Amino acid sequence: MFFQPDERTCLFIDGSSLYSASRHLGFDVDYRNLLTFFRSKCHIIRAYYYSAILESEEYSPLKPLTDWLVYNGYSLVTKTAREFVDQNGRRRVKGSMDIELAVDMMEMAPKMDHAILFSGDADFRRLLESVQRQGVRTTVISSVRTSPPLIGDDLRRQADQFVDLADIASHFTRRQGEARVARQQQAPIRHPADQFSELDHDDED
Repeated sequence: MFFQPDERTCLFIDGSSLYSASRHLGFDVDYRNLLTFFRSKCHIIRAYYYSAILESEEYSPLKPLTDWLVYNGYSLVTKTAREFVDQNGRRRVKGSMDIELAVDMMEMAPKMDHAILFSGDADFRRLLESVQRQGVRTTVISSVRTSPPLIGDDLRRQADQFVDLADIASHFTRRQGEARVARQQQAPIRHPADQFSELDHDDED
């Protein structure tokens, strides 16, 4: 891994992608320690976290998470996920945050030296290419240690640096069995996907 302490760095965390990768690797993410880890490696000027939220008429179970992120150093970007029933009668959710993430990275490009993207979505390849032309160094964090790999080859090749989540997970994740105890000792920090984990997901807008 190559990080420079004086680089103006932004984290762009695709929440659903990080959630999926950590689940496949058998970890739960501790978002407090994640931010601490990267702040120890480089000069973080923004830490964006993107997630579509399935709204209900009642109090949202995600409010503790969103409140925690906002008050603990993250710039939270959300939108309402759309739930529908497909032609086979299955409940599905649409809630891609790709556009929101791309707009923020492009806007921040003149103000940062290094963009760290938590996602394996190959659709972001063109975005990385664009900010690289503006002089921004790029790192992508996902995993190739799952079957199939969670990162597209095009995205991995485009990035200036690829970091496998499994190689740094010990700094900010817990084994899933340990997380239940930890949640009793701190504010609940759960990923939005937990609230509709029984549903099928459709990432296309």
